[in-house]
Amino acid sequence: MLKDDWFTVRQIDDNTYAISELGHWEKVHSFLLLGETKAALIDTGLGIDNMKRITDQLTTLPIDVLTTHVHSDHIGSHGEYPRIFVHEYEESWLINGIVGLSIDQIRANTARDITIPIPKSFNPDTYTPFTGKPTGLFKDGDILDLGNRKLIIYHTPGHSPGHICIFDETKGYLFTGDLLYDETPIYAFYPTTDPVDLVNSLEKITTIPNVNLIYGSHNSLGIKPDILNEVQKAVIYLRENDLVKFGTGIHQFKGFSVRF
Repeated sequence: MLKDDWFTVRQIDDNTYAISELGHWEKVHSFLLLGETKAALIDTGLGIDNMKRITDQLTTLPIDVLTTHVHSDHIGSHGEYPRIFVHEYEESWLINGIVGLSIDQIRANTARDITIPIPKSFNPDTYTPFTGKPTGLFKDGDILDLGNRKLIIYHTPGHSPGHICIFDETKGYLFTGDLLYDETPIYAFYPTTDPVDLVNSLEKITTIPNVNLIYGSHNSLGIKPDILNEVQKAVIYLRENDLVKFGTGIHQFKGFSVRF
C-alpha cells in the first residue's frame, strides 16, 4: 500500500480507498471511489497537507469532489480539484466561509493535538479554509454515475444545514460524514447545528436498504450495519425523553454517542 508521511491510505476494495489523517486528533477520513468513467472523492481532509498528491498516485480518472458538509476538516484540499460539489444549502458557506466559527477557533482546532511531524508547508498561524464557487449543487435524491457505480445523495441535515450522506448502491457502502461515527460524540450543539434535524437524519439513514458497511468521516473504518438498529432505538429514546434540544448533553448508546 502507498506510504506517505502525513496521510494513511487503506484499500477498502479494488476500487475504493480511505485516505486518513490519523496523526491529528480528529482522525479524519476522506474516501476515493473509482468508477469506469470517473472517480468520486468524498471530502478532502484538513488541509494540513495536499491530498492531490495521494489521489494522483491512485488514479488517472477525472475526479468529482463530493462534499459531505462545509466544515474546515472536510474541505482542506478542495482548492486542488477543478470539480467540486456541495449541497445547495451550504453553497454560501463554500463561497463566503463557514458561518459561526471564527478563523482563530478554526486555526486552533486544526493545529492542536497533532502526534506526527507536520509538513513544512503548513503554518497554523496563516491557515485559512478553502473558499470558492462549487461546480454544481446537490439536492436530496440526486444520483451520480461513475460508469459502473451508482452513488445516491441523501440530504441529512443536523450537524450542518447542507450535510449529506452518500450511498454507494453498487457496493452497499454508506458514507455518513459527521452524521454517524463511533468512539467520540456526534456533534449537534453549535449554533449552526439542529438537534431535531440530526435525529430526523439518523432515522432517515436507518431506512436505506442493502447497507453492507458504514464509513463515517472520523474514528473507525467500516462499521457493521447492525449499528443502524441501535440508531433506531436511540431515536425513539431521545424523542420519548424530550432530549432532542440544545443543552441536554452527551447521550451514550451502544456503539455511538450524541452531544446536544
